Amino acid sequence: QVQLVESGGGLVQPGGSLRLSCAASGSIFSINSMGWYRQAPGKQRELVAHISSGGNTFYADSVKGRFTISRDNADNTVYLRMNRLEPEDTAAYYCTAAILPTSRAMIPHDYWGQGTQVTVSS
Repeated sequence: QVQLVESGGGLVQPGGSLRLSCAASGSIFSINSMGWYRQAPGKQRELVAHISSGGNTFYADSVKGRFTISRDNADNTVYLRMNRLEPEDTAAYYCTAAILPTSRAMIPHDYWGQGTQVTVSS
């Protein structure tokens, strides 16, 4: 079994910063890509940022230049540093990881965290 546990959400004023963390644990042979999605009330879940096993990154246009995704492969953890937060960033943030649970697995399985709430408001 694999678990992804997020932390670091909260209430912050516009212009402020937060850092989200997501730690993967359990039966893990290797982790391919990791990423962050978000879902605001009444809206579809959207990709925020993505990082490959080699460190290549992708960002949604709405967060480019403000958010930074990184990962610590030794700790199976992905981070999302969020700067210059705007009210439009308010959402539940979910981490995801494509994981091979054993050395015999051929296709990675996508796992999701339970979500952490980020609220940007004065």
